[in-house]
Amino acid sequence: MPFTDIAEEAWERAGRELRSGYDLQTARRSMNLMTIEWQNRGINMWTIEQGSLDLVQGQSTYALPDDTIDLLEQSIRTGANNTTTQSDLTLSRISISTYASIPNKITQSRPIQVVIHRDSGQTYPTGITLAATASSTDTTITLSGVAGLPPAGFIKLENEIINYSYITGNVLQNCFRGQQGTTAATHTVGGTAIPAYWEQVPSITVWPVPDNVQSYKVIYWRMRRVQDAGNGIETADMNFRFFPCLVAGLAYHIAMKVPEFMDRVPMLKAVYDEQFELAAGEDREKAPIRFVPRAGRF
Repeated sequence: MPFTDIAEEAWERAGRELRSGYDLQTARRSMNLMTIEWQNRGINMWTIEQGSLDLVQGQSTYALPDDTIDLLEQSIRTGANNTTTQSDLTLSRISISTYASIPNKITQSRPIQVVIHRDSGQTYPTGITLAATASSTDTTITLSGVAGLPPAGFIKLENEIINYSYITGNVLQNCFRGQQGTTAATHTVGGTAIPAYWEQVPSITVWPVPDNVQSYKVIYWRMRRVQDAGNGIETADMNFRFFPCLVAGLAYHIAMKVPEFMDRVPMLKAVYDEQFELAAGEDREKAPIRFVPRAGRF
């Protein structure tokens, strides 16, 4: 269903027809805020996607797509794509506090634990520039300063995202190039300064750090954001079962912003809550669960 049809139906339910471009604009804004609200209410099944990350020896932190909200399940795969050797093993999720208590965070072996960093995916200017030319294979990056950068994380130089493990002076150390699908490139210091941006990307940190005994791949199922409403001809990014809920909720949010519609707000909210309950009740995992009591000896 195109966004214009959704907006027209919502305005009519709120109390009048859609009349102007601003009516469409305010409906789009309300719809974007409402879908964010849905993500705070719980899991939207249609936003679950599978992904994978190839692990590299010595690299502990790996970027996830910017629109990642959280990981629902994850495992470590060894011997990938080989019918006799492929094996998916447990990768246990731990908290930041548990990870902080690990004495040696750079020991190398097969990863068995993971920390998930649910960052915003935003890019922030730092006022820092590249101080020395960096080839596409360099594992150190020299900057004009490091004020405002975290001790470890991600930066962006031109079109490349780089992960660094620690900082010595003004030098980023143990850098892993071409992260988050970007391409490792040479960055040349010349007439135009190359700014360094802080990339607050969603990411995971595995422990132990991968070794080179065999290849490792993290297989995960993530929950992504619902895409914002675009132009009027685009279809809403959601399962068709949620369209009645979407229209009812949008009508309710529109009515809250128009003084002459205030008397309709309680009725519209009741309809919205009912439609959301119906849609959310259907949009759930239906696999059976069997509980077996454990009998022990005394």
